[in-house]
Amino acid sequence: MQRKVEMEFQALQDALALKGIGFTVLDPADPAAPDAVFPNNWFSTHDDGRIVLYPMATASRRSERDPGLAEKLSHAGFTSNRLLDLSGMEQRGLALEGTGSLVLDRKARLAFAALSPRTHQEALDAWCLEMKYRAIPFAATMDGTPHGQPVYHTNVVMSIGEDFALACMEALPDLNARHIVAAELARAGKELIQIDLRQMHAFAGNILQLRSETAAFVFLSDQARRSLEFEQVRALGRHGELVPVAVPTIEALGGGSIRCMLAENFLPLRP
Repeated sequence: MQRKVEMEFQALQDALALKGIGFTVLDPADPAAPDAVFPNNWFSTHDDGRIVLYPMATASRRSERDPGLAEKLSHAGFTSNRLLDLSGMEQRGLALEGTGSLVLDRKARLAFAALSPRTHQEALDAWCLEMKYRAIPFAATMDGTPHGQPVYHTNVVMSIGEDFALACMEALPDLNARHIVAAELARAGKELIQIDLRQMHAFAGNILQLRSETAAFVFLSDQARRSLEFEQVRALGRHGELVPVAVPTIEALGGGSIRCMLAENFLPLRP
């Protein structure tokens, strides 16, 4: 099983390299951590040079946080000048799991968040106050019903690119919440591409737009790509070449997909 995971992880690296997208592979701080393949949950980087460390809901994932992250990224040529460590919120039972919990429109400074045991309102508000974002919280469930199981991470429900947003509005039981989310996305100038619950469960919402020096791409899993209808593929294709990568073992065992495997690096490069 471990060999399959390693092969799928390597396949993503190969796809990134093929499209001319630079990346840094971070060795896990705790090699025994079961979900270390999903680094986006425990840290994020920002173009003001800041690194943020996040409070994790489960104890098994807290060992993923690497106190040497800034040094490792410095060795890779990036500059960080501040650290915001929110991990102490765990002592009060609060969680906010990085860009799993936060789907960010960095240009409009909006933080979309599906509230759940992994995404607490108080932690969200504290993050937004510190980072000067506006929170757009909402409830989302796995079956779209008011009493359904909460969707564990916002980035399962939706993704935001430069000029588009892909979202499973069916997962939001409250019609007013759907209206608010759609209106905020429209106000931010995003083309809304909707997926249904079946596609959400195939990780079609767990995608990420990336850009090389010459082109834009939309990275997604092979399962997610196969779940999409023709018109959805065409709509996404207007925002970048679709790059499907097969990660079935990681999806089945880890409950995450391509987006979760990628933590974007917005830190400035050293001259």
